[in-house]
Amino acid sequence: MEITTWNVNGLRAAMGKGIWEWVIKESPDVLCLQEIKARPEQLTDDHHQKYEGYQVYWNPAVRPGYSGVATFTRQAPIDVQYGLGIPEFDHEGRVICSRYPGFLLYNIYFPNGQRGQDRVDFKLDFYAHLLDICDQLHVSGEQIVICGDFNTAHREIDLRNPKENEKTSGFLPEERVWIDHYLAHGFKDAYRALYPDRVQYTWWTYITNARSRNVGWRLDYFMVSEGLMPRVRDIIIHDSVLGSDHCPVSLILD
Repeated sequence: MEITTWNVNGLRAAMGKGIWEWVIKESPDVLCLQEIKARPEQLTDDHHQKYEGYQVYWNPAVRPGYSGVATFTRQAPIDVQYGLGIPEFDHEGRVICSRYPGFLLYNIYFPNGQRGQDRVDFKLDFYAHLLDICDQLHVSGEQIVICGDFNTAHREIDLRNPKENEKTSGFLPEERVWIDHYLAHGFKDAYRALYPDRVQYTWWTYITNARSRNVGWRLDYFMVSEGLMPRVRDIIIHDSVLGSDHCPVSLILD
């Protein structure tokens, strides 16, 4: 089973850049998109025809042109839930949870803290509420996959210029420690578990020719319950794939 996560930074714009041709070629079983910035009724018939073979679940933000996630799946989930049950988070369209045999899949666009301290606090609260939910699910015996744009680089290996970004949201100590908390609460960063020393990035700013110089950050993760890790065969960062300032990342499960 292949699950692919991709922050497309605007679904309509990304489709105009040809991302769906890559999706058709790769043909993941589940495609989790973040920052879609659109409602399904804003997409053209041509857009919708491209999704043939997938069932689509949408969770757009209330605010137009902002945030939003969508899950495309070839196999119908057993159940689908939207949001975390907390209105201040849920009106931003950040979460879809799909149940598949043997695990829950969270497609999440974590908040960005770069607009000020209030958004950093909002982001940290989001991490905390989600982890509370996951703790309860783990206690009840659930296995979980969390994928998406975490908007945080965990370690110095996960961004090109760590020293220069120590005071930048996305690499603040109070943000990075939340990745540690997830790892201490029954999760594995699947990519880093498989490739502890590999340097790859999943996001590059559009300015300063950052992508051509590979001045990037690893912001897109698969957090996998420890009990599910034996099923993980590979994590692939498709860092040559264009169409967004992020690249797609795929989890291969046996």
